Amino acid sequence: MKAFVLTRYGKKVAPIAMEMPDPKMFENDVLIEVHATGVNPLDSKIRDGEFKLLLPYKPPFILGHELAGRVVKVGGNVKNIKVGDEVYARPTDHRIGTFAEFIAVDEKDVALKPKSLTMEEAASIPLVGLTAWQVLIEKAKLKKGEKVFIQAGSGGVGTFAIQLAKSMGATVATTTSAANMEVVKSLGADVVIDYKKEDFETILKDYDVVINSQDTKTLYKSLGILRKGGRLISISGPPDTRFADDLGAPWLLKMVMFCLSYGVRKKAKKLNVEYSFHFMKSDGKALSEISTLIDSSIIRPVVDKVFSFDEANDALTYVQRGHAKGKVVIKVK
Repeated sequence: MKAFVLTRYGKKVAPIAMEMPDPKMFENDVLIEVHATGVNPLDSKIRDGEFKLLLPYKPPFILGHELAGRVVKVGGNVKNIKVGDEVYARPTDHRIGTFAEFIAVDEKDVALKPKSLTMEEAASIPLVGLTAWQVLIEKAKLKKGEKVFIQAGSGGVGTFAIQLAKSMGATVATTTSAANMEVVKSLGADVVIDYKKEDFETILKDYDVVINSQDTKTLYKSLGILRKGGRLISISGPPDTRFADDLGAPWLLKMVMFCLSYGVRKKAKKLNVEYSFHFMKSDGKALSEISTLIDSSIIRPVVDKVFSFDEANDALTYVQRGHAKGKVVIKVK
């Protein structure tokens, strides 16, 4: 099969198109013919080596963290997915590789794709959808009537999280550029701040939840807009000790995470607010719930641009520039 393979780590290293062996299947796996794959900042960060401590992939390996496609084979223990099903998924860590014509994925990480979406639209959902779902529903336990600040509202996670939070009855504030204000308003954002002209920390006050996806400076400012007892969940770091425990990290890595998050945890404690880090996990059941929301027209995908398979490196570069409105997708088939 054709795949885009990372042969070594490095910021200027481009994955190479080459022929690779067909994926190895296990009894709980489904083999999926990939029709489209989403592109995310995570792909560039892994290529650059930023996650080697957490995800020590050994080159050569195939990049890519989400897909939509058609099932062409199922393992002996697979119960709920059949050949011919149109599905989407975020493969679990250590089994990534969606920049390819085929991939084997554990059944528990797969869901039937929303019937109302094209393959390209469906491929844009798993990573950002699961991130927003796990942060807002599972971790923050967002309640009707609460106020949530979602940074970078026109980005991949932001466009999904705004819609999910509104469907839960929350008041949503977000930041974006002037050019994207109408986009985030159309998704339901109640308070829209032009980050180039306004300081959100002077406008927002007594918020219940913050999703932090930006840099350290923005993280510290965001702590200050929370009410006492408010929750800040960061998807951009720094990782904390609870994350290290969930990961089953060795002692040395736990100490590294303790040191990395010490400053923000100390500030959060002083302000009497909660800080936690979240790294999204694969979850087919949650994707099924998301499919229902999409097919009910409660949430819609926001796709900025679709690249051809041969343009995979152009897609990575486009995403890395950080100005995509919603998601970027590669059409594989």
